[in-house]
Amino acid sequence: MGVADLHCHSRFSDGTLPVDALVALAAARGVRLLALTDHDEVSGVKEARKAAAEHDVRLVSGVEISAQWQGISVHVVGLRLDENNPELAVALARIRAQRNERAERMGDSFAAMGIAGVLDGARAYAPNPNLLSRTHFARHLVDSGVCASVGEVFARFMKPGKPGYVKHEWLPMDAAVALIHGAGGRAVLAHPSRYETEGLGGKQALLRDFSDAGGDAVEVVCAAHYPPEWAEYAALARKFSLLASIGSDFHSPMESRVKFGDLPRLSPNLKAVWHDWPEAECMHA
Repeated sequence: MGVADLHCHSRFSDGTLPVDALVALAAARGVRLLALTDHDEVSGVKEARKAAAEHDVRLVSGVEISAQWQGISVHVVGLRLDENNPELAVALARIRAQRNERAERMGDSFAAMGIAGVLDGARAYAPNPNLLSRTHFARHLVDSGVCASVGEVFARFMKPGKPGYVKHEWLPMDAAVALIHGAGGRAVLAHPSRYETEGLGGKQALLRDFSDAGGDAVEVVCAAHYPPEWAEYAALARKFSLLASIGSDFHSPMESRVKFGDLPRLSPNLKAVWHDWPEAECMHA
């Protein structure tokens, strides 16, 4: 059975590898069905498609949309969508502009703490000037010696209640799902264990609302989930009639906890998000 990875990032968002190198690495690690899912950005898909053809990888277009549910940030992955859809392009451009506005406020927050030059430092780590993320801030803060790791940056500064955290109103989750469907894609709730759902009904409430909003699938196996959670989210996928997806959320050879190809296969008892895609014939070769 072939290897699928439907969640990864390039230098078009907050990954560290160019698209061609990212696809080549995925192929070398045994991935045969791949989706490039940069944050709020689809500009790398055309290049990814070309690289995939050179490496005998089947590529589906993708994006990871910043959204919110019950006041908390969630991410919705869109798979096998039309990356040239005009409504999608307008919405993603708006979200990227909002990201940059948030970055300005984050820079102000760090300056108020006495840590100067953080915004300019983060920009130096962002190859795509139209997309500035918290990860770019984190890389600058690590390399400038403020923190020892990206994880420490998030723990000390960037979680809710921390001094560098800036609350932002993202696209409602149901609107993100509708946007993906409007572009002909399938909507996948990314890494659900990462969200702090306590006090909001828990993970079941999140998955129920996602399903009710028309969401198609949930990441069952991903880097954010540990073995006991694979079975837990498999059960929740069945309970809420969601398809199952898998993705490493790969960003960097140095930073990512899980490498391409290292995740276990989806359980045969689950219906995969790619079950009826022509590109997925490679999964049965």
